[in-house]
Amino acid sequence: MPEPTGVIHDIGYQRYTGPRLGRRAVFGALYLHGLRTAFGLGRSAKAKIFPWLVVAIVTVVAAGLAAVRSQVGESVMTYAQFADNMSWLVIFFVAVVAPELVSRDLRSGVLPLYFSRPLPRSDYPLAKLLALMTALWLLLGGPQLVMFLGAAFTTGDGMRGVWNELLDLLPSLLYAGLWAVVFASVGLLVASLTGKRAFAAGGIVAVFLMTTPIVGTLSIMPSQTVNELAFLASPSTLVGGVGTWALGDLLLFAGEGGVPIGDFGPVYAVAAVLLVTGCVALLLLRYRKVAAR
Repeated sequence: MPEPTGVIHDIGYQRYTGPRLGRRAVFGALYLHGLRTAFGLGRSAKAKIFPWLVVAIVTVVAAGLAAVRSQVGESVMTYAQFADNMSWLVIFFVAVVAPELVSRDLRSGVLPLYFSRPLPRSDYPLAKLLALMTALWLLLGGPQLVMFLGAAFTTGDGMRGVWNELLDLLPSLLYAGLWAVVFASVGLLVASLTGKRAFAAGGIVAVFLMTTPIVGTLSIMPSQTVNELAFLASPSTLVGGVGTWALGDLLLFAGEGGVPIGDFGPVYAVAAVLLVTGCVALLLLRYRKVAAR
């Protein structure tokens, strides 16, 4: 009879006997971790530099607008216009954050660990998407709140003035949410296509910025219908078109502002819904294929 060739040592590992929280807790943990990752929380100081630099820029701009209003007694920019004017920063924020949320996991090969029970395949991308949407909404909505507080404390109409400001703020927060939903859906889909963060970031910037010349070309065509539909060609101008249709005067200042979409506002709204729905569907399909490998 052969002698044993190995020995089993008890090195003190114990079985987990705590509560098993299930799918909802896993989803919540992924969402919270994604939101913290977006702002570099719990990571190195280097990872915090860019997101908090963007936060500082939009906050300083909002505080400056509030200070100017307190001095001159008039608004120099509406809440909705603030979201429009800060959209270029949102593009670069998405280009940096979206690859951090998904490309790192693709490259490191840890997805099989995430996809072990009780996490369904769809929960991972949806949690990451919701985290990015929340981060973008906070990025635009937080400074709008700063503008509101500045206006509320300097209004000369008392509580009636505060109420009027609140009525302007609430739709604009929804508008900021529209920016967040569209940009997060497009950005995360592009980032999910590659495990290399540099390629993902470049692809996101290309999608948002390289579609702008198409809008410019179509907007100078001799057909007025083509001109008014031209803004469908880029995610940024698509959101602006929906905002012009839905918010109207809240996007106008001194008779200027908004996107010249004519009577095609409902078309822009339907196009935005289809864009987001398509991006989310492709994102889920992408992770179904990744999980099957």
